[in-house]
Amino acid sequence: MPTKKRIKICQFCKSSTEEIDYKDTGRIRRYTSGRGKILSPKITGVCAKHQRMLSQALKRARLLGLLPFIKV
Repeated sequence: MPTKKRIKICQFCKSSTEEIDYKDTGRIRRYTSGRGKILSPKITGVCAKHQRMLSQALKRARLLGLLPFIKV
């Protein structure tokens, strides 16, 4: 018997977030893998609009040295 697929709700839409801040490393770190790569929206459940903002914030935080490029 097939199982029901759980619908993922965007956490940023749920909390009505307008901008994703690159300085909030605790929040945006959850959207990276153990190796430091950006996780896909299929895994995280983030909508397309917030995925674009999230990837921009992650890349900006990496360039400023707030987050590592890779985790060793």
